[in-house]
Amino acid sequence: MFKDGSFELIDLSNPFGRGNPLWPSNGDFHIDRVQHMPMHYRLLQTFNSFHMHNSTHADSPAHVIPESPYTHELPIQNYFGEAVCLDIPKGKWELITVEDIENAAKKVPGGIKEGDWVLLNTGTHRRWGENDDYFAYSPGLSIDGAKWFVEHHVRGVGFDMQAIDHILYTYAADHGPGPYVPRICEEYEEQFGHPAKDDFPEWEPCHDILMANNVMGIENLGGDLDKVTNQRFLFCAFPLRWYMGDGTIVRAVAFVPSDRIDRSVPDKEYPYGVY
Repeated sequence: MFKDGSFELIDLSNPFGRGNPLWPSNGDFHIDRVQHMPMHYRLLQTFNSFHMHNSTHADSPAHVIPESPYTHELPIQNYFGEAVCLDIPKGKWELITVEDIENAAKKVPGGIKEGDWVLLNTGTHRRWGENDDYFAYSPGLSIDGAKWFVEHHVRGVGFDMQAIDHILYTYAADHGPGPYVPRICEEYEEQFGHPAKDDFPEWEPCHDILMANNVMGIENLGGDLDKVTNQRFLFCAFPLRWYMGDGTIVRAVAFVPSDRIDRSVPDKEYPYGVY
């Protein structure tokens, strides 16, 4: 892959910190400066309290499946490997289908191979922020799409969206302890003439399908994802070594041959620091 040894690191993570966009049910980020410069003139230490399912993070099977592996029980190799980035533009509440996946894979050198990480660029990451476009109106993976990834033995799937599952498959809508965002259920029924649950009857089915079959999932990919779309590269998103973790914030990074980076795409900027 790196025949001439020339490659660059491309950050595919969104920032993390106080004020970062939150999934509807998540608690906020809290930071206390327990040591600070005016106290000692040379020491800063902070105490942080936050939800691990924030910003760019990897879910572990224990997040959704009882008595399944925690973060510390997953091989570190799960978080590293060859990857492809698929260009699958999607808008409000649309589903990523098998046809979408197969057509997008044709544009990537070598297509999708067994053991690959598959990163999905729907364009949603460009709307990362405190807004309905990113969260309430998020597109998502179809059940058949999740099964396709399992059948093709991919290592993991990365999503430039709020979750592995479509927002209407989550408890932001009418599932589990939801709806946390009842207005999306009301808006969907008004637009389509029937309850969202008629079209999205299961609670986080894609989480279950992937995690039960040792296919990793990373949510909220961002950064310079557009620079590596339709390319093959090495990818890592290493977790914290968190004992009994149900998921962990990761730093998603692509190792890309220099001649495969799309230089026409400007560097991603976060004007508010975290979005």
